[in-house]
Amino acid sequence: MNASPAKPVPAPIFRNAMATLAAPVSVVTCFDVDGTPRGLTASTVTPLSMDPPLLLVCVSRAASVHSALVDAPWFRVNVLGPGNEAIAQQFAGPSADRFAGLDHDADLAPGLSAASMVLTCRQHDVLDGGDHSILVGLITAVDLRDPGTGGGLLWHQRGFAHARPVAAAITTT
Repeated sequence: MNASPAKPVPAPIFRNAMATLAAPVSVVTCFDVDGTPRGLTASTVTPLSMDPPLLLVCVSRAASVHSALVDAPWFRVNVLGPGNEAIAQQFAGPSADRFAGLDHDADLAPGLSAASMVLTCRQHDVLDGGDHSILVGLITAVDLRDPGTGGGLLWHQRGFAHARPVAAAITTT
């Protein structure tokens, strides 16, 4: 490998490399300061800590909902399963009302009824991540609605894919 440690790779090379990593597709939601539900499709949702239970979400600073998410005291990660591709596309597009036609509750942050799992998070921290903000959430509730499909909708090679369980579980000793 002949990469220089002092010079980062160009963005197109990095983007192509990251496309090879499969990532679960989620819709991250909150209420803005006016109480309007806001949300976006995210594939950069990652567990961060078990004690306390933290996760991180990377949000582009160019996203129309960036300021709403980084200012919201609460947000939800709505994990999508196979069959939720249209919802992922609806929240990825430039729609004025991304919630149109979708059932959701109106608790601390919108929880999508169609999601296979909903994680309720209190904002723990917001960190600088270059052209993204890293939103860190303390998980306060887990609603696992369909254990068979949770995290089953993936983004891989710039398209949707479906995860399938491996026949034998991996165990550690």
